[in-house]
Amino acid sequence: MGTVVLTLGFPSLFLGAGIAAADSGIVEPEVVDPEVDDTAVDYGGGCVLYPDNPTATIDSLRSQCSAEQQDAIFRDAPRGEVPSGVTNGWVTRPPIMEVVAPALWIGKIFYTGPDGGFLVNRITQAGLEAWQADVYTAPAITDGGPTWALDYAPSPTPQVYDEIREVTPNVWFGYSWWRADSRTTLLLTFALTY
Repeated sequence: MGTVVLTLGFPSLFLGAGIAAADSGIVEPEVVDPEVDDTAVDYGGGCVLYPDNPTATIDSLRSQCSAEQQDAIFRDAPRGEVPSGVTNGWVTRPPIMEVVAPALWIGKIFYTGPDGGFLVNRITQAGLEAWQADVYTAPAITDGGPTWALDYAPSPTPQVYDEIREVTPNVWFGYSWWRADSRTTLLLTFALTY
């Protein structure tokens, strides 16, 4: 999705021109029922992750979770499994891109195995394939923990770099970054599922 932002030419317009921050100061989430392994995790204010319900988790990430809660969810998540095949995608912030993105970007297609591979973005409502990225494990920009890196070096926009973690089974949350002039600027955040 970062490639759409690039074509607009103003990465700092969307989320600010700051360096990635590693700590947002969010308190620890509460497990709704600690006796059940696949129970929902409540970050407060309606921001809930549902391990057995990807649709509800996506809805929560998009409409109930604050930016700080989304950042805490990413920090708390393991790298998880790499997506494989067609995924649907939604921008979760900033608000302007939540409105603009659906006409331009609808997800990604992953051609991956257990160690990574590559992807292409699904653009426009026709689902055209464009903007290839290499997929591999790397340290996250925000916290240094393992993440799936989506590196757009082979595309027309090599400055774009996404990273995702599997926050519940079959739901990935991630960041799209702009790398230039020794600065890393957050463009947007997004969620993916099948």
